[in-house]
Amino acid sequence: MASAVRAGHRLRRAAEGGELAALPAGLQAELEAALASQGALVPFSLLRRLHTALREAGYPLYLHELLEGCEIDLPEVPVPPRNPELVARLERIKAKLANEEYRRMTRNVTGQMNGTLAEFGRQVRSVKAVVITIFNFIVTVVTAFACTYLGSQYVFAETAARVLSAVIVASVVGLAELYVMVQTLEGDLGKL
Repeated sequence: MASAVRAGHRLRRAAEGGELAALPAGLQAELEAALASQGALVPFSLLRRLHTALREAGYPLYLHELLEGCEIDLPEVPVPPRNPELVARLERIKAKLANEEYRRMTRNVTGQMNGTLAEFGRQVRSVKAVVITIFNFIVTVVTAFACTYLGSQYVFAETAARVLSAVIVASVVGLAELYVMVQTLEGDLGKL
């Protein structure tokens, strides 16, 4: 905390030029000693007494005029040396926090890569299941048609009747297979 001012040109001129001759001798001597000291530091207590003396004497010179050009002397605050144990502990904490921050930032990156590959694998399995189901549907319908066409030769002599009966049976088998396939896909899509 500031407790003194560094004397400016106006205060020096007033003290040396005799403008403050009406001041008590002790106060004037104290002011001259302060001005002659190293750095010309004038304490606030001396300035208060100077202000009071100027007011009582009815002096035409005001304190703010005397302090023109003065600077407040702010003493340097001594910085205590840091405890090496505390410094080491702070460094460990900073390193730990930086490591946690790094892990937090990279967790999503690593998770996305694994998640993307896992999602890709899941989609491949789903597509594989759909392809197998469609292939099974086609094979079942074609087989039902072929079996009915070949088996109906013992019942029908005409080709048109054989084809018509094979199409009807293949359609019924196809609709039944389609119903089962939709139920299966709906169940698989519900799990995704």
